[in-house]
Amino acid sequence: MAQKTRLVVTGHNTKQKSMFIMEGDAPNVRVFKHYGGTAVTDLWMTSSVPVDNSQIEDAGTRDFAIEPPKGGTLFRIIEYPPDTVRLANIDREAAFREMGASHAMVKEGARHPGMHQTNTLDYVVVLSGEIYAVMDEGEILLKAGDCLIQRGTSHAWSNRTNEPCRIAFVLVDAKPL
Repeated sequence: MAQKTRLVVTGHNTKQKSMFIMEGDAPNVRVFKHYGGTAVTDLWMTSSVPVDNSQIEDAGTRDFAIEPPKGGTLFRIIEYPPDTVRLANIDREAAFREMGASHAMVKEGARHPGMHQTNTLDYVVVLSGEIYAVMDEGEILLKAGDCLIQRGTSHAWSNRTNEPCRIAFVLVDAKPL
C-alpha cells in the first residue's frame, strides 16, 4: 500500500480573503497490480496554462492517464517498489494498458521493461530512497533531494534497492518531438 500523502490546498472566500479549502489525505491513489504494486497519487491537475485560480481542478475528476491533459499540468507522487518486486512477473503490455499508457510504451529496443516516452516536460524530485533514471543511452543514480528535468525522452525508472522510492513529478504538456 502506498504511503499516504497529506494534501493542503489554498483558495479564496467570497470576500477574496485567502484561506485553506482542502486538507487531508490525498484521495486520488491508484496501485497498479500489473506493475508490481507501483502506487501513483495524483495531487492536482490543470487543464490549461495560464491556470485559472478561480476554479478548482482535481486530478480525481478524470480517468487515470499517464500524461496531463493537452495544454495542462499534473502533479503526482509515484512510489516505486524495488525492481525485484515490481518487475518479478511483469507483462509489459498488461502493465502499460492498466495505466492507460499503451501509446507511451517503448516497443522496440527497450533497455528496461518500464521504458516509455510521453509528450511532456517533467520536473522530478526524489523524496526518499534512490532510483536509477534509465535512458536509451546511459543511466544515472538519483538519491533523495536530487532533481531531474525529463524533456520528452524515452526513459524508465529502476529501483535496485530493497526499499521503495518516492518521487514527486510535475508533468507539463509539451509539443511532440
